[in-house]
Amino acid sequence: MPEITPLGWFHTAMGIIALVSGVFTLASFKEISWQTRSGQIYLATTLITAGTALAIFQRGGFGPGHGLAVMTLLALVVGTVAATMKPFGKLSRRVQAVSYSATLLFHCIPAVTDGLMRLPVGDPVLTSIEDPILKLCYLGLLGLFLVGVSLQLRWINRQPA
Repeated sequence: MPEITPLGWFHTAMGIIALVSGVFTLASFKEISWQTRSGQIYLATTLITAGTALAIFQRGGFGPGHGLAVMTLLALVVGTVAATMKPFGKLSRRVQAVSYSATLLFHCIPAVTDGLMRLPVGDPVLTSIEDPILKLCYLGLLGLFLVGVSLQLRWINRQPA
């Protein structure tokens, strides 16, 4: 793996703050929104993380990390539009929940990838992006996301209108 640049360190720090605040927000409030301080921290650091990801070119050009950053930014826009303008009517809160939760999934993919390919320092768990263990991790993240969103939507459906 290439060395981490100062921008990379900043990006990583913002990503860690986003992951921690996102998990905390979901565990505490069952949904991510601008209505809570931890939700605000999550959404702001997610925006910063996705933005800085677009400026990191360790492999020469546009890569999977850039694609995830674009998807994250799109999910942030959709979630924010759903939360503020309510274009989906009664479904707006659900669209917001799924969109913001998707950003958490998009954070986890590179976090797991970089973590397994960089740690422990000097003897990382994985040495190739093609390792089948990584694909299993991605499948596990997708499963966790689907279960989490299902529980979240069920909880939202039980809330008074």
